[in-house]
Amino acid sequence: MTKIYQSKLNMQALLINKDAAGYTAQLGQIKEAQLPQGDVLIKVDYSTLNYKDSLAITGASPVVRSFPMVPGIDLAGTVEKSDHADFKAGDKVVLNGFGVGEGHWGGLAQMARVKGDWLVPLPSAFTSKQAMAIGTAGYTAMLCVMALEQHGVTPDKGEVLVTGAAGGVGSVAISLLAKLGYTVVASSGRVEETDYLMSLGASKVMDRNELSEKGRPLAKERWAGAIDVAGSHTLANICASMKYGGTVAACGLAQGYDLPATVMPFILRGVILAGVDSVYRPKADRVAAWARLAKDLNPTHLDAMMTEITLSQALDTAQGQIDGRTRGRFVVNVNA
Repeated sequence: MTKIYQSKLNMQALLINKDAAGYTAQLGQIKEAQLPQGDVLIKVDYSTLNYKDSLAITGASPVVRSFPMVPGIDLAGTVEKSDHADFKAGDKVVLNGFGVGEGHWGGLAQMARVKGDWLVPLPSAFTSKQAMAIGTAGYTAMLCVMALEQHGVTPDKGEVLVTGAAGGVGSVAISLLAKLGYTVVASSGRVEETDYLMSLGASKVMDRNELSEKGRPLAKERWAGAIDVAGSHTLANICASMKYGGTVAACGLAQGYDLPATVMPFILRGVILAGVDSVYRPKADRVAAWARLAKDLNPTHLDAMMTEITLSQALDTAQGQIDGRTRGRFVVNVNA
């Protein structure tokens, strides 16, 4: 495989542009001097292709806030230069969110310049590649699991539902919950992924169509907890079928940003709807989540979740991710 990285003066990156000719995403060359302002310069080892990145690359949603833009909401790599007190040259770091890849050039390039306050030291348990196999999706899944724990959802309370189960958040959430002793039910639109989901620790797999249409204000109590990436009718139906005092950690809107629900689950069953933001989470929470991932994620599952691709392949993979035809995590080797 041919190495693309030549020098700091000539680096490969994905570049998104919008002008009179239209919206484009393509491979391009950038120079270090073009990188945006920041107090830490990083040689990127790996990035990822998240759902939000695919929205940006395809233009399916107005994710990008300025042009030109290098997408990539995640990166892991090595500090080359630092004017930040917490980091020095040679440190291994990971970055998730903070508008990187939307308003500030992101990780789908061979170098990045960012604010040191956005960085977390890479846990020694992970390589850069493993960290990106986890990425924002896995870090978000960990925050969701922590939210369930904080609201008293323990393994003895009953089944925990995970929607979008074959995606990045879902895959990591299943692995985490199963290792922690929970009984996990995976909701997916792809029956062909049943064996994969069961290998991660799901006890059963249900068709997402059971939850995706308009339902009753209150349904039979089933779930002690849930992690939802869908929103819309799916989230409304989950809330309606929660056990008394159950908690739903909501972190996505793959089906839609609406919530056609009633107050009945909340005032009659004491259901808690916990919103989980990962983009602007305080640093202490990020460090805690990565520490938990190092302890609670089954490392043998990472290979099964992960597909390694190149920068050029990221362009082709983005539409498949938007269409729901992909599974797990896409790790982008920016130097291949």
